[in-house]
Amino acid sequence: MKILAFDTSNKTLTVSVMAENIVLGEITTNVNKNHSVTLMPAIADLMAKVALTPQDIERIVVAQGPGSYTGLRIGVTTAKTLADTLHCELVGVSSLALIAANCRNYHGVIVPLFDARRNNVYTGLYKWEQNELQNIKADRHISLEDLLVSLKHERDILFVGEDVMKFSNQIKEVLPKATLNEVPHWQLPSGAVLAELGAKKTPVSDIAAFLPLYLKRVEAEENWIATQKDWTGDENYVEKI
Repeated sequence: MKILAFDTSNKTLTVSVMAENIVLGEITTNVNKNHSVTLMPAIADLMAKVALTPQDIERIVVAQGPGSYTGLRIGVTTAKTLADTLHCELVGVSSLALIAANCRNYHGVIVPLFDARRNNVYTGLYKWEQNELQNIKADRHISLEDLLVSLKHERDILFVGEDVMKFSNQIKEVLPKATLNEVPHWQLPSGAVLAELGAKKTPVSDIAAFLPLYLKRVEAEENWIATQKDWTGDENYVEKI
């Protein structure tokens, strides 16, 4: 199976092409550029370099979130458009799982972490078992303080991701024995790893219904909801106003 995989959920842009479990090529940049401008040229460049046409692609794999709201919309919209246009399969992979998957040599609990502002984080708990990455605690939006308290019973913990160092003092204060990742490439998403994870997942049944995994509403939405006395939790409220 020929797979095109890409992640625009955070600062890093990564694109890869894999065929029959062989990585044909990968492009990764970790500069804060506009993914809406750089994603399609990166895909076109990589496809040309590996001598494939869009019609050769059988599956699109995209990092589904959490992460930057804008970045997620760019990646998911592009993935849906390509999958629909090319009549190929579509698979979404957790952006947190993608970071955790880098840490194959770690045998304890892996805690990928993204800064969600105001001392909150996006995180989940993962572990490698029998060469498969297992999600042992669902991805969520949580205060860093609550996260650290919840991990006090864990013995072997590895925090990983570019944002970990922002919180290093807080982490070490509560969890002095925790390990903060120092392997540079483990901090960043890899298109090749994304393709590998996506190759094992079941494709979505409805491309049109595929959505980013934000895990939290944007602040403007929360403020609007707070003013609505008759709010019922209807997720389609945006379409109604």
